[in-house]
Amino acid sequence: FWAIPVGAVAAGLVFAFWPRPIEVDLVTVTRGPLVVTVAQEGQTRIRDTFVVSAPVHGRALRIEIEEGDAVVANETVVAEIEPMAPEFLDVRSEAAARADADAARAALKLAQAELTQAQAELDFAKTELERVRELWTNETVSLRVVQETERTFRIRTAALATAAAAVEMRENLLRAAEVRLVPPGETSQGLGSCPCIPIRSPIDGQVLRVLHESEGVVAPGQPLLEVGNPEDLEIVADFRSSDAVRIEPGQRAIIDNWGGDRALAGTVRRIDPFGYTKVSALGIEEQRVSVVIDISDPPAVWIRLGHGFEVEVDVVLWEASNVAKVPATALFRNGDEWQVFQVVDGRARTVTVEVGERTDRQARILSGLDDGAVIVRFPDDRIEDGVSLQQR
Repeated sequence: FWAIPVGAVAAGLVFAFWPRPIEVDLVTVTRGPLVVTVAQEGQTRIRDTFVVSAPVHGRALRIEIEEGDAVVANETVVAEIEPMAPEFLDVRSEAAARADADAARAALKLAQAELTQAQAELDFAKTELERVRELWTNETVSLRVVQETERTFRIRTAALATAAAAVEMRENLLRAAEVRLVPPGETSQGLGSCPCIPIRSPIDGQVLRVLHESEGVVAPGQPLLEVGNPEDLEIVADFRSSDAVRIEPGQRAIIDNWGGDRALAGTVRRIDPFGYTKVSALGIEEQRVSVVIDISDPPAVWIRLGHGFEVEVDVVLWEASNVAKVPATALFRNGDEWQVFQVVDGRARTVTVEVGERTDRQARILSGLDDGAVIVRFPDDRIEDGVSLQQR
C-alpha cells in the first residue's frame, strides 16, 4: 500500500530537481556590411557670416529689412544713418556760446566798417589817379607823381579785397557761433541739406539676424545686422579628443536627424588643432575638439537647413561590405580573451574568438566561429560550459 505514495513522492522530487534547459536568446553568425563610426551632435553654420556695423556716429533709422530677406551685394540698402541732433548745453556752456556769438557779431560790424572805409579810400584813389593822368597829359605833373598815384590806387584796391575777405570770414565765424546755440529740437532742414548715409550689403545672400532693429543712436563699429549665404553651409561637431585623433580629413560622414526623410552625405574637411574643456550634462569635464564637415549633397536637398540648426553626425572610421559579425552583447571577457557561448547539440560550449572592428551593436569576428554558428545573444552567470540550453 505504501509503495504507491512513496513512488509518487519520489517521482515528484526527481521531476522537481531534475536539471532543466535554460531559456536564452539565440542568434547566428551572419555576414554583411559593417560600418564603424564615432557619433556626436553638431550644429550647422554658414561658412562666412558678415556683421554689418555702423561706419560713423549718428542716429540709425529703424531697420525695415527682416531676417530671411534676400540681399544683393553693393545694391540692397540694409540700414541708414542720419546726423544726430545737437546736444543740450548746460548754463555755463550756453552763456559762453552766446558770448561768442555776440563777439562774432561785433567783429562782423567792425569788418563791415573797415570794408566801407576801404571802399571810400579806393574811390578817392581812383578819382585822384584820373586827375593826375589828365595833368600828365597836359605835362603839368612829373612822371614820378603819376607812378606814386598809381601805386596808391593799387594799394587801396588790395585793401578793399582784404576788407571784403575779413567780412566774409567774420560772417562764417558768426554762423558757426550761432550753430552752437541751435536747440536739440531743431530739425536738420533748418540747417541745410543733411542726407542720410546708406549702408549696403557686402555680399549676395540673406539677412541672418537684425541686431539693432529700432531707431536709435549708434557708435562707430556697433553691429547692426548679420548677413550670409545660406547655401554656403557647413557643420561643426565637438568630438571628444580621444575620438578626434581617429578622424582624418576626407573621411565620409553621415548626417542624420536633421529633419529630412533621409540622411545626408558629408566629408570631413578640418579637425581643429586645439581642444577646449566642456562640462557634460552629468557635470563631467571633457576635452573636446571641433570637427568641420562639408555637406556633399546639393543645396536643393537640404535647402530648409539654416544657420545654427541641430544635426547628428557619424564619421565613418572603417567600413566593409562582407564580414562575419555577431551582436556585441554576445561577447564577454575571460582574462585577455574574447569568448562566446556556442550552442552545440543543445548545450553551451565556450568558444574563444578573435574580434576585429566593433561598434556599439556589432563586432567583426576574425576567427573562432563559422558562418551560421548559433550563439547565445545575452550570456549571464547561469550559463556554463555544458549547460543545456533552449530557445526562449
